[in-house]
Amino acid sequence: MVVLSGSSRLVFLLLALLVALASAFVPRQPSKGVSLVSRQVAGTKIPHDIRIVFDDEDEEDNDTEEEEDSGDARKRRRARWEQLDPKYRQYLMEKGQQRAIANKKKREPVMDKKRKLMMFVKEQQRNKKKAARITRPVQPQDRRPLADIPIGSEQTGVVISLTNFGAYVDIGTDCDGLLHVSQLSTDVFVEHPRQILTPGQEITVRVRSTSPERKKMHLTMLPEEVLEQEKRDNPQDRIPLTEIQLDDELWGELKRVTDFGAYVEVGAVVDGWCHFMDHPSWDGTAHPSQFMKRGDRVRVWVADVDRTQKRLKLTANRPKHLPGPKRELY
Repeated sequence: MVVLSGSSRLVFLLLALLVALASAFVPRQPSKGVSLVSRQVAGTKIPHDIRIVFDDEDEEDNDTEEEEDSGDARKRRRARWEQLDPKYRQYLMEKGQQRAIANKKKREPVMDKKRKLMMFVKEQQRNKKKAARITRPVQPQDRRPLADIPIGSEQTGVVISLTNFGAYVDIGTDCDGLLHVSQLSTDVFVEHPRQILTPGQEITVRVRSTSPERKKMHLTMLPEEVLEQEKRDNPQDRIPLTEIQLDDELWGELKRVTDFGAYVEVGAVVDGWCHFMDHPSWDGTAHPSQFMKRGDRVRVWVADVDRTQKRLKLTANRPKHLPGPKRELY
């Protein structure tokens, strides 16, 4: 029997304590069945209706690396997989396929991603155009020649498309007629045709002019009296802008009221523009339509003349630097 001295006993106890601490901090290898499940469902929320019927907590972990690579180890793993609930096996396979697809997309080159994105955008554009395509009411063989359409006649047509400057309407002729944005309404100012028209809408229009040689036709929705007035007007009788000077006093008639003012017919080659803030009836809050009505006669003064762009700016407030009485409303 070996008798240890005091110092030897102390060293022996320290070594035993170190061995115990080292064995306590070494992680225990989990069993194969549990590791299989943990790898499949890590970070995944399992549905409530799935029940796992595989548990090998009591199995001793005595398999070595050689056994894992052998056929017996593969058979055991296969048997454990077959012990799982069928729903859970299907769930694991679907999640694995989703991860594989996501990883493939991550490894995809940037140029391939851009190409697929461009193809997707073009496909969406084609579908949008196809959905916006309007069915024409008249077949090509049943269409009338443009020369047979009398000017001034009323026709029923279908709006085919809208643009920033007007709408194209099919009335059953060789070509679509252009309905300009200025020919839509006399009561309100139309900034874009979509404020009044929609593709596929059936409307009644009047033919303004036709050109069978150039395959062009102009339409209008304005009242007939407005068109008659345009026919009676002689461009030679209108005042050229070269004869209009700053601060000239003119009488005019409101032709069209907008959200920002009104166009005034003063007998010039172009209509003048009067802003709503330049009207004496504006109280600071009222809308122009409340104190500016189509057909009203007003007295205006020339505020600016742009002969290059053919624009005429007017004001209904008498300029303060002019002599004479203040402006009176009639």
